[in-house]
Amino acid sequence: MATVSISDPATCAGPSGPFLHVYVTVVDVQVHTSATASATDSGWQDLTPNLSSSPKQIDLLGQANNQCFLATLGDAKQLQAGTYQQIRVILADNSASISSNQCSAAGTANCVVLSADSKAYALQLSSEAKTGIKIPSGQLASGGFTIGAGQTKDLNIDFDTCASIVQTGNGQFRLKPVLHAGEVTTTATSINGTVIDKVSGKVIPGNVLVALEQKDSTGVDRIVMSTLTNADGTFTFCPLPTGMYDVVVVGITSTGTVYAPAIVTGVANGETTGTIALSAPLLAGTSTATLAGKVTSQNASNSGTVTDVSLSALETISATTYTIPLVPNALQNAATATVTTAAGSSCPNNTDCATYSVLLPAAGVYIGAYSTSGATLMQSSPYATYIVDGIAFVPSSGGTLNCTPSEMKSQAYALTAGGATISVTSALAFTQCQ
Repeated sequence: MATVSISDPATCAGPSGPFLHVYVTVVDVQVHTSATASATDSGWQDLTPNLSSSPKQIDLLGQANNQCFLATLGDAKQLQAGTYQQIRVILADNSASISSNQCSAAGTANCVVLSADSKAYALQLSSEAKTGIKIPSGQLASGGFTIGAGQTKDLNIDFDTCASIVQTGNGQFRLKPVLHAGEVTTTATSINGTVIDKVSGKVIPGNVLVALEQKDSTGVDRIVMSTLTNADGTFTFCPLPTGMYDVVVVGITSTGTVYAPAIVTGVANGETTGTIALSAPLLAGTSTATLAGKVTSQNASNSGTVTDVSLSALETISATTYTIPLVPNALQNAATATVTTAAGSSCPNNTDCATYSVLLPAAGVYIGAYSTSGATLMQSSPYATYIVDGIAFVPSSGGTLNCTPSEMKSQAYALTAGGATISVTSALAFTQCQ
């Protein structure tokens, strides 16, 4: 038996974030034992057969019940024993008629409600309305969801709302889904802690973003969940698939001072990090660094073509590469950034392009291994060394990788001071794109 739930520890919720609500309407969740199965292949099993006749509209920025789950999607479903390596979440088409529709003012089944004016705006969908948002094995904890004969398990789908919404140039909002999933248990399923200022010993007056990271297939620590701390400095991630996580923290005061990042490595679900004390730079105006550059894309015919690119900042410490979240301010409400290339006069010949500018902590990371008595954090170096990493996706595909190769990295930029804007001289040039 399998029960399916949805969670979302969000970083972009109002009133400080841009969105009061993000409503999506789920009509089905399906699983397959093959990681490469297409939407039309046989072998898909329906985890939520009752949803097709009674779709469930969920506020992804809503308050989770029991501190963890936003919603449970239907009753437990009997599954054949096996390892399921692909999940698809199917949303209602925006033209669908649903009961108690919170998006009725926008005339759609999926929408965002902005903090600025409290109005609902349509959330434009891509192919997921028909084929489902694909969660491949690489985004499933342990590479798949395994269930034995007669077993009952809980499958949680974590929806990274803040990284999934793209505002287009014409003012519309488009869903570029970022999801992870995995088996969870009813006990020992959270990681929690508290973040304070090291000097004052008090809660940081500003925004503090906490990210959970795990290694991908190449050994790079990637963000699987992120959240902002509460008013008392506490944070909780739940539910969590069984495993080990690295906890990465960045913070900014209400006056604009950015703390050095902190990383606690090797935290298991069910544990608490204890108190994480962030260190601020000694000199005012030296706490940030801006990396600015360009992304280009072209197809196999050497012509410009549109693509979505997810951008993140990587830093290598003691042979491990971590993702350093962007500074959580009014212009950066997610831990990573997304750009969409388009034709323009500033683009190199035969390409579409987009520019980016990301604000990051200038100081080097304070890092330490998890301990039940609290991690001892030591600074890796006075200043950070960053690589800009870009991963290309097919627009309106529900997360299908694009281009060959689909990932590009800049050279490493070693900071020698804070307060600077660094021009990333070589564009992230994607080729062989669809």
